[in-house]
Amino acid sequence: MGIGSGQRQWEGAARARLDHEEAEVARHGKKFTAAAAQVEERAYTVEEAIPLLQKVKYTTFDETVELAMRLGVDPKHADQMVRGTVVLPHGLGRSKRVLAIAGADKQKEAQDAGADFVGGDEVVEKILGGWIDFDAVVATPDMMRGVGRLGKVLGPRGLMPNPKTGTVTPNIAQAIKEIKAGKVEFRVDKTGIVHAPVGKTSFATEALVANTRALVESVVRAKPSAAKGRYLKSVTVSSTMGPGVRIDTAHMDERTAKH
Repeated sequence: MGIGSGQRQWEGAARARLDHEEAEVARHGKKFTAAAAQVEERAYTVEEAIPLLQKVKYTTFDETVELAMRLGVDPKHADQMVRGTVVLPHGLGRSKRVLAIAGADKQKEAQDAGADFVGGDEVVEKILGGWIDFDAVVATPDMMRGVGRLGKVLGPRGLMPNPKTGTVTPNIAQAIKEIKAGKVEFRVDKTGIVHAPVGKTSFATEALVANTRALVESVVRAKPSAAKGRYLKSVTVSSTMGPGVRIDTAHMDERTAKH
């Protein structure tokens, strides 16, 4: 009897949770459904997709616009990894807090370039102690012995400096300026998809179009030689709370990336 009573209580609680979830979906879902209904089941050109995305926005905050690109690669193979950076022509609409880890001879240069935080080995110890109040990290090569200790802290957050993305460099001033200007780092995930922001819904349509094209062209330029067949399988643009809008990859014209 005790088991039956407990089962009924569990079922009652489960029904209550389900009712609450359905109420939440009904409250938030109607606006999303109305927005999604305005997006046709077809691929759009970039010039069509961006203004449509802005038109169907229904929230009151300035949403981030993100691109999702499904690539014809197998990230399990090292020779098919896709990663890189791009400085978006119109930035991201916000300034990142940049930490520069540099030797004493480069610290003033980093400060003058606009780094929000500058330090050496003492900063490494501070991070190991739990401090992560920054959005990007750059380092000079001579500091990498100490910075290497931060792999388990910075790696999972996508903040670990890397020579391949230009965040480990003797020219630390240029690296800082690029990040402040809207430099975006992209990397294919284990499912073969690249996710990256291209701006805010409040941007001018032309600015979002230019940023989108710049990102796609950079991803195309990063195509591994080992990748065979169709590279850009699908491209979808969406805002934080909005529906996805599929972009016609034929109109992205991969050849433009070679110019």
